[in-house]
Amino acid sequence: MITNHRTMSRRDFLAGGVGVAVGICSLGGLRQSTLRAAESSAKSKMRFGLTTYTWGKDWDIPTLITNCEKAGLYGVELRTSLNYAHGVELTLSASQRAAVKQRFADSPVHLVSIACSERLDWPEPDKLRAAIEASKTHLQLSHDVGCDVLRVFPNQFHRDVPRERTIEQIARALDELGAVAAGLGQEVSLEAHGPAGELPTMRAIMDRVTQRSVRVRLNCDARDAQGQGFVANFNMVKDFLSRIIHLHDLGDPKYPYQLMVDLLLQTKWHGWALAERDDTVPDRVLALTEQRHAWEAMIEKAH
Repeated sequence: MITNHRTMSRRDFLAGGVGVAVGICSLGGLRQSTLRAAESSAKSKMRFGLTTYTWGKDWDIPTLITNCEKAGLYGVELRTSLNYAHGVELTLSASQRAAVKQRFADSPVHLVSIACSERLDWPEPDKLRAAIEASKTHLQLSHDVGCDVLRVFPNQFHRDVPRERTIEQIARALDELGAVAAGLGQEVSLEAHGPAGELPTMRAIMDRVTQRSVRVRLNCDARDAQGQGFVANFNMVKDFLSRIIHLHDLGDPKYPYQLMVDLLLQTKWHGWALAERDDTVPDRVLALTEQRHAWEAMIEKAH
């Protein structure tokens, strides 16, 4: 039996090969374009803002909003318990809290966090209980003024108290706060502050915490690079990162800011990086603008 068979010419073969190659190139280009778009989207979610300790301590809310707008910052954290000019404290009435919430809602500046100074390391049971209860009232304040993150401290170890006991105590206190936070739609942001705030210790604390509303806040301390090095320490806490981190001087060579930004991008972190400065400068708005530009340059360079 004779079967019709079309012999492929060299021209047909080459034409098919070119078509496949074009297809592959097109898919490759599409893939690269998609990756670039995803990276661009991730970078756009790494935003720069201000915590009012201490450059904003003498700015009332209208001034704070105005100065943030001038500097191109659209996220702010309010520090409480220090009688700052913004006036957002536990003593605010329900109507005053609603007014604060509305003031920020009517502006382009987001109120992203409340930072209290409560610490969870107290060896004295009465002081520990007072700190936990004060933190709960701050969680309610945070909810009432329209933000959803509260900062607390670990904070240190004490003579004659085993480190493991302090770590366990901090974790149990965080679980109690985390349960309250979850009911209010809040996050408890444990800042890497004080002797108990080293990143390996923060990981040891988080290994004992069960509430998912509890997260770890980076504080950009030079000690983050000690021990096994910055990458290893970052990796210890990367799965627990808060939506807020604190930055200091972005021009300080003692801290690997660019490496941190690279790692944040790789982990698909999104949130607010807040400037926390306590040095004296002639023009804080200008200095904040310059810091924002430095942050944005690091974001653009990140890979």
